[in-house]
Amino acid sequence: MEETLVKKTGKSSAKGSVRLLCISLVLILLGSILACAFNTSFFSVKVTEIEFQTERGTLSALLYMPKGAGAEDPRPVVITTHGYLNTKEMQDAPSVEMSRRGYIVIDLDMYDHGDSRWAADIPVGSQFGTFWIYSMFDAANYAAQQPYTRKAENGSPYISVSGHSMGGFSSLVAMYMDEMQSLQTGTRNIYAGVAVGADFSYAAAVAPQDQLQAAYGSRTVGIIGGHYDEFFFNKSADEKNDAEKKIAGTVTYKDFTATTSGKAFLGFDPAGTPAQGEFYTVDSGAVTVEGTDLRESQSGLRVIYTPNQTHPWNHFSKTATTDLITFYTKAFEGATSPSQADLALDANNQIWMFKELFNCVALVGFFLFVAAAAGLLLKAPVLKLAVTEETEPLPSPATVGQKTAYWAAILFSILIPALLFATLMDKKAAGLIPLWIGALFLVSLGVIAALVGLRSDSGHFKVGGLVFAGASLLLFLVFFFADKVAPLSPYFVEPTTNQIAYWAIVSGLIAATLTIGFHYAVKKPAGATLKHYGVRFQLPAIAASLLVAVLAIGAGYVLLFAIQAVLGVDFRVWTLAVRTFRVEHLLVALRYLPLFFIYYFVNTLSLNANTRGRKGGYVIAILLNIGGLVCWLALQYGLAFATGVALYPAQALNGILLFALVPCLAVAAVYARKLYEKTNNVWLPAFLNTMLFTLISCANTALFFNMVAA
Repeated sequence: MEETLVKKTGKSSAKGSVRLLCISLVLILLGSILACAFNTSFFSVKVTEIEFQTERGTLSALLYMPKGAGAEDPRPVVITTHGYLNTKEMQDAPSVEMSRRGYIVIDLDMYDHGDSRWAADIPVGSQFGTFWIYSMFDAANYAAQQPYTRKAENGSPYISVSGHSMGGFSSLVAMYMDEMQSLQTGTRNIYAGVAVGADFSYAAAVAPQDQLQAAYGSRTVGIIGGHYDEFFFNKSADEKNDAEKKIAGTVTYKDFTATTSGKAFLGFDPAGTPAQGEFYTVDSGAVTVEGTDLRESQSGLRVIYTPNQTHPWNHFSKTATTDLITFYTKAFEGATSPSQADLALDANNQIWMFKELFNCVALVGFFLFVAAAAGLLLKAPVLKLAVTEETEPLPSPATVGQKTAYWAAILFSILIPALLFATLMDKKAAGLIPLWIGALFLVSLGVIAALVGLRSDSGHFKVGGLVFAGASLLLFLVFFFADKVAPLSPYFVEPTTNQIAYWAIVSGLIAATLTIGFHYAVKKPAGATLKHYGVRFQLPAIAASLLVAVLAIGAGYVLLFAIQAVLGVDFRVWTLAVRTFRVEHLLVALRYLPLFFIYYFVNTLSLNANTRGRKGGYVIAILLNIGGLVCWLALQYGLAFATGVALYPAQALNGILLFALVPCLAVAAVYARKLYEKTNNVWLPAFLNTMLFTLISCANTALFFNMVAA
């Protein structure tokens, strides 16, 4: 009877995995084909990946070539690029819409992002002096030499540069560098430019605002600055009132047209009241170097758009895309090709969001595919050794006291990663000191418990106290030596991955400490062992689990690479992307695997220990992973929009990182539960979550592969 039941269960599980695999493939193929259709404006635009060498390295881009465009019918070229930590695929809105209107688009990866690489060594601490300064300038010089680029009678090409965030800074600086270059060559390579989510703050590292504006000369130049941009468009210290000066941070309401900087850009004095969205004719001022005028003042059009949105919202926005289309239409008046039949399309007539929608459908399919592939692989010879004997779930709390303690622990576990998020991401001493003091207190509690157990001859307290003290001591060391854990270095070369890794390590250790305390105080006296937590030190099971994880993830990425090669799209939505990678990404991901394994191993153990066998277990598991972080985001941005000041005004970048991290952690929670159910142990979900989400993170952020010690 028992053997028959096992066979039926195995067949049922296999059928379920096959069914899930079929559903996932339908979602991936349907989503990718439709995403390709919208990306190519229903196959009227050819999209190819290009790569070109510059004097500073290698730049990669997507070339959007409308049907008929080329050397025989040159067109204006729009070069667009992403911001810090992103890749070229995040500029699909302007790429799709402008190529749809007959423009040639070069969608660029800046140096050390995506598939582009800086050639020279990058000393630690100097990484911000490389990629954004030169990427757009080098790309414009490349585009100016191409036969498909439309040119004016004097030989100057019709090229517009645009970028989001640091891509915007790159665009602002590129126009300045182009002007300096044109004073020697006699022709400009950049005809117009618009910065999205970028002001003159970083660009001032190259030249002051007045000289940047002077260099723009007769070009048409625009800026899109959201009212709730987390970083830029702030008032100067002299412009702020007393209340504003007390706010330590930039996640606040702002209006760039009302600042001295914004007014100067539009040609107004500080008392003026320019309007957003209106083009103004502005005298640029003379280009001056070391007190010598190199070029007289020129008149050019200037415009500022101020959408009611945040910084990352800019590149996922119909409003911002409408502003971009409006800008390009104005900038290229009289410079377009007669063959651009769709120039008259209304700026609100947009289809890029459907590409994003179907990219998302394919993304969902990818995550389903990995789970289905793992389920099927578990049926294969040798690989089925990953499945161990089943154990009963840990006993549910029975008494009122036990239930109260259980739900209190659940609530604490939900909230603590969010409560410590800002402190751990920034590693600020002021926040870490109370944490390591608290960890020392926990060490003392563990020692006291061990001494009590020794005197009373209680094995649970004696051993449990020592283990708890050891875990707490490890927490203390991680807090006290925070600057030594995943520091930016020639080994750990991704700044924000380092931040997330530290947060993950601490979150994992806190969860482990809490689990240890509950185990020895409550669970072990009730008969719980490591097997009840799914921790089985069986080498065949561990090895088979590792192999299943590698094969399942590998199969998913083989499918992704094939889709990318044939259809030119990947799996993504907004800031979350599963994209193809280069060897460098894989090598760097391997360095981070041990760090993230700490988190995902403890996470898998903890989620199943606390939710397996309980009603609503999957929901509780997801809440444990993301509940607190979602609350953090809701309060951060809810207060920003409601009051004009965020919960943590100084947390500009870290909050944005959560937009991709939260959905990954939600999927990881589901994997942790489902794959545990299939194997009866923690190894497969821990390995799979570690490898998959580390690779996703490392392939989708800034990677300074050539980093060397300062």
